[in-house]
Amino acid sequence: MLRFVLCLICFLISTLAVLKAPAYHLWLVAILVTEFPFFLAGFIILLLLWGIKVEKFQLPGTFLAILALMLVLSTPVRAWLLGREVKKRFGVQTSPISLKQLFSGKETREVAFRKLSYPSNGDRLAMDFFPAVSTGKRPCIIVIHGGSWKSGDNAQLPELNSVLALEGYHVAAVNYHLAPKYQSPVQVDDIRAAFEYLRRHSQELRIDTGRFVLLGRSAGAQIALVSAYTMDEQGIKGVIDFYGPADMVWGYTRPASPLVMDSRKVMVDYLGASLDAKPQYYEQSSAINFVTADSPATLIIHGENDVLVDYEHSRRLQIILQEHAVKNYFLSLPWATHGFDYNINGPGGQLSTFVVKEFLKDVTR
Repeated sequence: MLRFVLCLICFLISTLAVLKAPAYHLWLVAILVTEFPFFLAGFIILLLLWGIKVEKFQLPGTFLAILALMLVLSTPVRAWLLGREVKKRFGVQTSPISLKQLFSGKETREVAFRKLSYPSNGDRLAMDFFPAVSTGKRPCIIVIHGGSWKSGDNAQLPELNSVLALEGYHVAAVNYHLAPKYQSPVQVDDIRAAFEYLRRHSQELRIDTGRFVLLGRSAGAQIALVSAYTMDEQGIKGVIDFYGPADMVWGYTRPASPLVMDSRKVMVDYLGASLDAKPQYYEQSSAINFVTADSPATLIIHGENDVLVDYEHSRRLQIILQEHAVKNYFLSLPWATHGFDYNINGPGGQLSTFVVKEFLKDVTR
């Protein structure tokens, strides 16, 4: 009986590889199922081996375990297939997906960073600066963290920062003023201030001021997109959007499930009012309203099973970019949910890292 119950639980959990998580804690489980697939797969295999000696409920449990194993392993299989398309798209020989890395996890070499601070809105905000390992003046990536505009900091998901520094890019991971104490557009002003600080100190930091790229995750992606599309800076060559809300007006009308997050309250805390009370606030914070033919190249990365920031945001953004003939690439991950890049060695983590590197080569060369 115990084996059958465990097989049933594994089967139910494994459905998160293909279905959206219906509640907050199941969203967290979905990240484990899709981005750490071999942990659950290993446990399921143990249950199957256990069934060799168990007689009662053996067949039903075995059937559920086999289904669960197929669902869990579908993620790396789909990632490998998508990787073949990505490889063709960028015309490279290297495969984006390493099965060895999926199994064992690749040790990411850490790059030592400098703790800096920059002035903005009467305060000094933290900046972690990861210097490029290459010599000479190098492009600089400004990384803006997520956290629903009210939490998180620049220490979030640092592995990619080191990867990019090893590829020859400076990385400036910045903090910004958090809601609800500080509301939009203060956060965009913070990015302008960070940009000005890096320009002023470009000589000592070895920054090529003609090659900046903004990279944001979730709420940070909204800030990155609006900043990239509204800042009159010729040095901004691209913007990378990890699952960001690009259409705040539409997003308010289609809130997330209350079992996952009160997304309307999150937006009100950030913007200071509801859509009905101040529609202009939502329009002014919607990146899609600022796309022009002169907008910088844009990389969009989003999971189709995202339950915090609807996938539709990214689809709408790409349509607007294409209408204005702005260079763009959309990495759509069918299995992935919000925050899939928590594991840089997972299927989504490997694919997104590969595409980010190829995008940066293209826009900063």
